[in-house]
Amino acid sequence: MKKRLLFITVFSLLATSIFAQKTKKKSNFWKKVQFGGGINIGFTNNATALGISPSALYNVNDKFGLGLGVSYLYSKYKTSSTALNAYGGSALALYKPFNGMQLSGEFEETFINVANTSREVPALYLGAGYNMGRNIAAGIRYDVLYDENKSLYASPLTPFVRVYF
Repeated sequence: MKKRLLFITVFSLLATSIFAQKTKKKSNFWKKVQFGGGINIGFTNNATALGISPSALYNVNDKFGLGLGVSYLYSKYKTSSTALNAYGGSALALYKPFNGMQLSGEFEETFINVANTSREVPALYLGAGYNMGRNIAAGIRYDVLYDENKSLYASPLTPFVRVYF
């Protein structure tokens, strides 16, 4: 019985090792991943806003990419003693139908904390922009879930600049 168990164990380990060596392929996954994001800086007579939004993008092919990101925004109004802190995450899809054009869809869930009260603000952005090579794109996006009483921004239209390395 012990010999049979030893034989089965050794045979299983050898078969697994041989199978793993034959099916192991070099992954191109990391060659298709780009890291980047954006920085938000805004100044008005009444407020200052500073934000950062790093993200990672996986290029499925030359025309289509999928990504995930996180974001943080700090905003301080001169007329108020409280500051706004907003943080969240997003899922992004990019499509380049032809050279120079970039279409995007992005779902973002933002959590806003002001004066010890919190709320969630979802946004679904549809965007179009000019793609300047593989690394930089600039354009405008529209939040189809925009609600002026809940949204973080004053308008459903927001410009974007995306930089990936």
